[in-house]
Amino acid sequence: MTRPRPLVVVALGGNALLRRDEAPTVAVQRRNVAEAVAALAPLLADNDVVVTHGNGPQVGLLALRSAADGDPLDVLGAESEALIGYLLDQALVNALPGREVVTLLTQVVVAADDPALARPTKPIGPVYERAEAERLAAERGWVIAPDGDRWRRVVGSPAPREIVELPVIERLVGDGVVVICTGGGGIPVARDGDGILHGVEAVVDKDRASALLAARLGADALLLLTDVPAVMADFGTPRARAIEVLSPAGAAPGSLPPGSMGPKVEAAARFAATGGLAAIGALEDAGAILAGRAGTRVAAT
Repeated sequence: MTRPRPLVVVALGGNALLRRDEAPTVAVQRRNVAEAVAALAPLLADNDVVVTHGNGPQVGLLALRSAADGDPLDVLGAESEALIGYLLDQALVNALPGREVVTLLTQVVVAADDPALARPTKPIGPVYERAEAERLAAERGWVIAPDGDRWRRVVGSPAPREIVELPVIERLVGDGVVVICTGGGGIPVARDGDGILHGVEAVVDKDRASALLAARLGADALLLLTDVPAVMADFGTPRARAIEVLSPAGAAPGSLPPGSMGPKVEAAARFAATGGLAAIGALEDAGAILAGRAGTRVAAT
């Protein structure tokens, strides 16, 4: 497809929109969204842009609030996608007078028998001290895992296979609309034997879903933006240093945690294999990352 302007898929990390230990209020999220939109301004001036976003903090908080009702994760994912999409949509409309913006609830097809459903790795919700996390896990049947020096609930994260609304997204992008979609990795659904969609109790990884979306759209670039400046070698040690170019094939197996940077590198590598630019870095460096002056560029080998 020939486009008048390059197409960039920008994946905003959930922790970049609601940071660790911040109060989960709408006011805080509005402020963070405003900062995110300001950081995206250099991209929006010269490119067609599709925005995706994480929802790990938000979907976990919704799960806590709806514990008595027992709402499934696919429904909570839809609620969080609408919440964050609304905030981003409004901020973009205010920042881009005359440019059309739309938020699209997006269903992402996964396999009902994906082994990842039985091996929870995707962190959601707030972080806790270990004793508190263990108490909640015992009370609510959670699986928990370390997240830095704290603990967090983890859930199954099956691989995305298909984006149900892809044809609509393609038409909107073709018309120059800024599209916010595939939020939180999309609403996880599976097809039964008759092809009927139904929800799945899981959270799809936002970076993997964004890489799939970017590849299917034929995007020129995929930016995975988070709250760290780059992929780090020897992270957490005095020898820590930013990696400018990363070859996934050369990365040591298991060196990147499955619930954080691991999926970003994997997702970037999958997209880079299609011939586009894939990069990982800090949200505030978005323009510099696209220009190759910041972040980590992931090159498939």
